[in-house]
Amino acid sequence: MGRGPRYRVPLRRRREGKTNYYKRFRLVKSGKPRLVVRISNQYVWVQLVEARIEGDRVLAAAHSRELGKIYGWKGDGNNTCAAYLTGYLAGLRAVNKGVMEAILDVGLHKPVSGSRVFAALKGALDAGVKIPYSDEILPSDERIKCEHVASWASGLKNENEDLYKRLFSKYIERGLEPERLPEHFEEVLERIRASFSEKPAREVEVKA
Repeated sequence: MGRGPRYRVPLRRRREGKTNYYKRFRLVKSGKPRLVVRISNQYVWVQLVEARIEGDRVLAAAHSRELGKIYGWKGDGNNTCAAYLTGYLAGLRAVNKGVMEAILDVGLHKPVSGSRVFAALKGALDAGVKIPYSDEILPSDERIKCEHVASWASGLKNENEDLYKRLFSKYIERGLEPERLPEHFEEVLERIRASFSEKPAREVEVKA
């Protein structure tokens, strides 16, 4: 630990490893809203945030818990499918409020090509929000629809049904066969689209 009369204690969120203030400063300098993507062990949280002197202001947001509560999603709350759907939902809400462009803020997530962070980005892009990106970082359509999970589950069911039931017990409890995950993804995506074509975006407050 540093010492001496000129030593300054780092800001609390930097000490806790929650905020990279150098990266945040560079993002805020752009003057554009930030598409903030955060992923926990269970959920995905996507927000369109505007930096202000008095503090950040959330312009639009979506939480993956909403996918199940409102749109009938039966898959995991933090997989690639859920990340895309959450980003898409947040993007539609942003566009509905006139927020048409942003820059990506991945926080402390490691920017790995094809990761869930970039699946959320793809969702926001497809919703109509303009965000700078490179094509190679986005996951493939097969991964976004979780076709890789469905394929693996199908093979596992034939090889070891007991292990299949154990690994996908939550899916089965919710009434979803993991082999149907891509089809279920399309159903939920269509429900989200329909909810915005029929009426203004429904605002839902969800605590992280």
